[in-house]
Amino acid sequence: MGKRVTVIFILFFLLFGFIVVKLFILQVVSFEGLSGLAEKQRMASLPIIASRGKILASDGSPLVLNKKTYGIFLEPKSIKDKDIVLNILAKELDISISTISSKLNNDSLLWLPVIHQMEEKKKEIIASYKLDGVGFMDETKRYYPEASMAAQLLGFVGKGVSGEDQGYFGVEGYYDQQLRGRDGRLIQELDPVGNPILTAERQNIPAENGRDLKLYLDKTIQFIAERQLRKGIEIYGAKGGTVTILDPKTGGILAMASLPSYNPDGFYNYQQELYKNPIVSSSYEPGSTFKVLIMGAALNEGKIKSDTIIDEAGPVEIGGYTINTWNQKYHGRISATEVLNYSSNVGMVNIEKNLDQNILLSYIGNYGFGNLTGIDLQEETSPDIRERNKWYEIDYATVSFGQGIAVTPIQMVRAVSAVANKGKMMEPHIVKEIKLADGSNILIKPKVMKQVFKPEVASVLTEMMVSAVDNGETKVIKPTGFRIAGKTGTAQIPIAGHYDSQKTITSFVGFAPVENPAFVMLVTLREPTSSPWGSETAAPIFFAIAKELFSYMGISPSG
Repeated sequence: MGKRVTVIFILFFLLFGFIVVKLFILQVVSFEGLSGLAEKQRMASLPIIASRGKILASDGSPLVLNKKTYGIFLEPKSIKDKDIVLNILAKELDISISTISSKLNNDSLLWLPVIHQMEEKKKEIIASYKLDGVGFMDETKRYYPEASMAAQLLGFVGKGVSGEDQGYFGVEGYYDQQLRGRDGRLIQELDPVGNPILTAERQNIPAENGRDLKLYLDKTIQFIAERQLRKGIEIYGAKGGTVTILDPKTGGILAMASLPSYNPDGFYNYQQELYKNPIVSSSYEPGSTFKVLIMGAALNEGKIKSDTIIDEAGPVEIGGYTINTWNQKYHGRISATEVLNYSSNVGMVNIEKNLDQNILLSYIGNYGFGNLTGIDLQEETSPDIRERNKWYEIDYATVSFGQGIAVTPIQMVRAVSAVANKGKMMEPHIVKEIKLADGSNILIKPKVMKQVFKPEVASVLTEMMVSAVDNGETKVIKPTGFRIAGKTGTAQIPIAGHYDSQKTITSFVGFAPVENPAFVMLVTLREPTSSPWGSETAAPIFFAIAKELFSYMGISPSG
């Protein structure tokens, strides 16, 4: 008897202990999860989709808007004839009956979302059937009124992993959190068996719409850039090209054109490689445009002056390699200014020899090469600069004329913009201000990244670039009456460890008007077939755009 009582007591004690532990787990350890589950069983909710923020040009005109659409949902407990509802929706929405019916059989659901972003015409057709248990929600869908204009700058809106709207690439991707807003909820209280409590009020938590973005981009300048780029690609038989135009004083992007491109409204109809913006995501060797920056370093270090005499008597031998001029012509003793005029590789090698190698590499870093520019676009990349201990004598020589180094167009145009801005290099920016729901704005202030030149050096370098335009290969095609600072570039394309002599990337970078620069522009063309030279392909596009900008901006010829 005593043993039986002891066993019963032990069993009772263990059972009691189990209950205590279980209660502790339920009430303490799992409290939050269980309370959330209980709340979910007691309440039913339907999302109210927030309207995505608009994207506006610098004058406030729309680049990206929202078109009114509708979502359709079912209230299973209100449907009188499921077969009729299923057949009509399957027919009108072009979806399978099984897609809807599998969810419709779940009696615990108060609302069942069926489809989002339905056009108004389709909504009116379904509404005309007057089906019990079928409801509609106001929604929006992304709309690009300018079609493919600035597509790779703007990006597009697709679907995330959970089916929600999500921005991809460009501004849409970079500012996705600002643009998307916060969805609201329509909440209904349920009784213990899952039926809606009719006497309980539906709680409507309104959606918080996304913020609008105002860009630096000027639609007219963007249109001019795209039209002239498209024309140039056709004339010179190029595979593609880019135009980047920025305000050197603020770093604001006035236009960013790249071709081939796509239409964001139907992005899924295009190859995915077109989604990325090559101005921030693709690299190239800058060729002779880079001479401006190496010349600037030598000037800034006091190693040369604009009239310093440089030897260009003939080819230069370095480490077993022979460096020639691009046209095999030599001019003997010439000034540093004439080195740019003639775009002399030999002259640049001799200028580079005046610079300490570590100082030269420091300038390349100061210009921002090897690092992201910080531009507010999602897909920016930066080609690496080789480590200091892996540079050889020939590398220092070739980098002086823009070979053996890779840059992105945005890196290149930003570096040259410092010449136009009295030596100050600005952070490039797409968005100028963010508009909040209460009507206030968050201004994105221009940011000085670095003073890369002394102001007086920037002035000297500017005049040398003006001379390169007025006395170089492009003198016959520049707009008359305007002082334009610029430099051509031609670079062979490296393929499998060597350069393809038949394929080049041509470019022209410059700014105007010199007295008070309103824009800095870089034009690049990929594999033009009519001519391999930047002076005969990229430069004419630059000057054609510049001529239209002078008229649009009200810039008069120099006195």
